[in-house]
Amino acid sequence: MNRRPPRLIARTLAVTFVTVAVILSVVFTVLTVDVRERVRTSETDKLRVAERVFSALEDRRQQEQLATIATIAENPTLKAALDTYFTESRFAGLPSDQEASLRSTVAVEAEKLATLTGADVLAILDVAGRVFVSAGPARDRWPRDQAVAVATGAPAFQGVAALPQGAFRVAGAVLRLVDRDIGTLVVGTSLDARYASQLADHAGAGVVIIVDDTVVASTVPQQVTADLVRGLAGGQADMRTLAGEEYAIRLLIESGPARIYTLASIDSAARAATRDALMALGTVAFGAFVLAGLGSLWLARTLTDPIDRLARDIGIMTAAHDLQRPLPETGTSRELDALAHAFNELVRGLTAAEEETRGAYVGAIRALAAALDARDPYTAGHSDRVSALSERVGRRMQMTDTDLDVLRLGALLHDIGKIGLSDEILRKPGALTAEEFEQIKRHPALGARILRQVPFLAPHLPIVELHHERPDGRGYPFGLRGDEIPLPARIVHVADAFDAITSARAYRPARSPREALAELQQHAGTQFDPASVDALVAALPDATGQAEPAWPALVSRQAV
Repeated sequence: MNRRPPRLIARTLAVTFVTVAVILSVVFTVLTVDVRERVRTSETDKLRVAERVFSALEDRRQQEQLATIATIAENPTLKAALDTYFTESRFAGLPSDQEASLRSTVAVEAEKLATLTGADVLAILDVAGRVFVSAGPARDRWPRDQAVAVATGAPAFQGVAALPQGAFRVAGAVLRLVDRDIGTLVVGTSLDARYASQLADHAGAGVVIIVDDTVVASTVPQQVTADLVRGLAGGQADMRTLAGEEYAIRLLIESGPARIYTLASIDSAARAATRDALMALGTVAFGAFVLAGLGSLWLARTLTDPIDRLARDIGIMTAAHDLQRPLPETGTSRELDALAHAFNELVRGLTAAEEETRGAYVGAIRALAAALDARDPYTAGHSDRVSALSERVGRRMQMTDTDLDVLRLGALLHDIGKIGLSDEILRKPGALTAEEFEQIKRHPALGARILRQVPFLAPHLPIVELHHERPDGRGYPFGLRGDEIPLPARIVHVADAFDAITSARAYRPARSPREALAELQQHAGTQFDPASVDALVAALPDATGQAEPAWPALVSRQAV
């Protein structure tokens, strides 16, 4: 089964939506690439800014911390307890209870200082660099006598202390009494997950802390951390692919064995930025599709409505076979108006050709009817007279012009089937035998069979085939009754009988129109259609005493 093509409005909408979709796809592709480049630059700049800000803040914090430590390092109680402890231990030795008392004094002071600084650990180292006492939340990771390597060459220092129990970022000051060193005060911040999380919040990026090439804390996924450690070559800023995603990497802090890196996922940031952009693009796309759809509907309606009107008018014209009325111009489009004009010109050409063909057919039919009538001098002009009289009756019965055209030509052809009968029968001077009459009764069907070969004559076939049917059902060839017989055939039957009665034959003289009408009226309802007989009487007022030209002069003047 052939599928009907889509309407213009559907095509317009489809083309518009596809075009908008292609444009949005291109915009999406360009937007994705542009967003990624912008995000890469943005994330790198963000890490760089975070590094500078953090460095500045850290420097200031450490300076303040060193100042605080330097002040704390001058604590007289702490120094006195340490001096007594180390002096007595070196020269005379200390009883265990006194040693415990002095160590307790130092520990108490250390706890006070740890509370004051808020550090994870505050430790006092002896002159050999071993832990004397420790205080603070992380003191257990600084056990007594644990050796700690710190840079003690300056009165105050900063750095990283790596202990078996963990790494610490430390700041400290040497404890001096008069002209000699008696120990070292160290304040430390644990380089653990909490510290990494604080840095990550501050920097707005992921943080990885590495001490002695070992990761001690990380805020990024484990696979990212592992790929970072494997791929690091120096501490410079870089772009790396870690765990299948592109990362911007920046060295935030490098101190001794410790390095702290900040990382930002370009892909994650790009996805977030792209998602936000797509939300905006989706809103724009929705609006674009709505506007495009409305615009397409308006445009398609502008085009299809006039076309539909043209198609509807053409359909009405062809259905009614009314090609005389010109197709109106739309007034909305020069192209459509040109189409309507071309159609009208085509119709005019076809109408002219049809009229020419019709004229040729009518001429041929006239010649054929004349040739048929010429076979018998007694029936000369019979077809013309029946045609003219039938038209006159049809007008009395208020038939349309179209039906009158069919009636006129059908009446002219009504006896065309007699062309197939022999002259012996047609020109026989006496009455016909039963067998000869049966031959005569064949002429309606024979005429219809001849005319069926010409499609143009199809409307006239009922007249030719049925003009000898009678209202009482005793006609031929089918024995139809009353209204079963088409009106044009009933009219031609009456006109045919009237002309036969008023025409001379070899076996009888012609009778007057008055006598013919009287006979028709006598047999109206049985042999003849009463309405057609009444119309014939009205059409021939001369025959009833009215002052009009006599028959057949009347019909010869109107012969087609």
